[in-house]
Amino acid sequence: MQEHNVNAFEVVRPGLLTTVQDLGRFGYQKYGVTNSGAIDRTALRVANLLLDNDEGCAGLEATAEGPTLRALVDLVVVIVGADMQPRVDGKAVECGAAIEIRSGQILELQRARRGLRTYLAVAGGIDVPVVLGSRSTCLPAAFGGFRGRILQEGDCLPIGPVERSPALLIGRRLPAEWLERIGDILTVRVILGPQEDHFTPEGIRTFLSGSYRMTPQMDRVGVRLQGPAILHQAGADIISDSTPLGAIQVASDGQPMVLLADRQTTGGYAKIAVVVQEDLCRLGHAMPGQVVRFCRIALPEAYAALRAHEERFDALRRTWQSSPERRSSYRLRLGAGSYQVGVEGDRGTYRVHLEGMERMSEHADAQ
Repeated sequence: MQEHNVNAFEVVRPGLLTTVQDLGRFGYQKYGVTNSGAIDRTALRVANLLLDNDEGCAGLEATAEGPTLRALVDLVVVIVGADMQPRVDGKAVECGAAIEIRSGQILELQRARRGLRTYLAVAGGIDVPVVLGSRSTCLPAAFGGFRGRILQEGDCLPIGPVERSPALLIGRRLPAEWLERIGDILTVRVILGPQEDHFTPEGIRTFLSGSYRMTPQMDRVGVRLQGPAILHQAGADIISDSTPLGAIQVASDGQPMVLLADRQTTGGYAKIAVVVQEDLCRLGHAMPGQVVRFCRIALPEAYAALRAHEERFDALRRTWQSSPERRSSYRLRLGAGSYQVGVEGDRGTYRVHLEGMERMSEHADAQ
């Protein structure tokens, strides 16, 4: 197991738009600093979970066409998201599974066939400097991530310490339900507000009944849609206020724009609704031309949807935590030492076999 940070990847070809992202930085919007972070937080979280990383570990987000990377050390990675036809030394590899890449091998992510964004997590996590509590790249302000920019040829990406033996990770796979594809029509759940009173009843009905298409005007700031015009009561402008993640602004032309991770922190257009978190992740994979419809839900339904979403993660965590290798192998720290140990017992106090001696250790001490 690798104990110290090392360079893990060299960028051979950067792809169209590849950045380092984690789950984002929070608490700084009042200072004009946006969240950034993965557009599809779900994909990054499950990829990290598969590797026993913290779910907030940084990985790579590739848009439309992925990078080509040379492994500088032996690695275990997981690729989740759009189908970018990943290959290692020219051989196709599986998405949604923990795969081993040997030092010197080439990992290639190609043009996306389905979906828009792919996430690459690596055991240990991408270890770029933490800026304002996050390793995410903020492209509009050019900070965070790898030197505040998209990846370029020749960049070398370090990873953090790997606590678990790669042999215990290789072959893990996500259940099929985590790899669902977007259909011809993407229905997005929304909570009306915060300025739904700035729209006519007819405008709200249009918004909730009309079909909208994704336009090519999309990036990490937001996506513009085109469809039936949404009517305002008395113009689109408001006194600028904060812009939550997933807010849907409607400009004077009556067309909606969904705000994403690199959005501005305040805005002066009325916001008709906010997209629920799970569906915002799905929207982040929609390609130009995708048909989108909006479905209103009440706040209690949104809370229930969020709980159900997190319960899926809980079930996935239990899958790995209950696997035989999780019960029998731990990383144990005793003073300045760190040891791989075998453990007997299922709960409570464990008997630990270490260097031929038996020591008693509480479960809380076994990592």
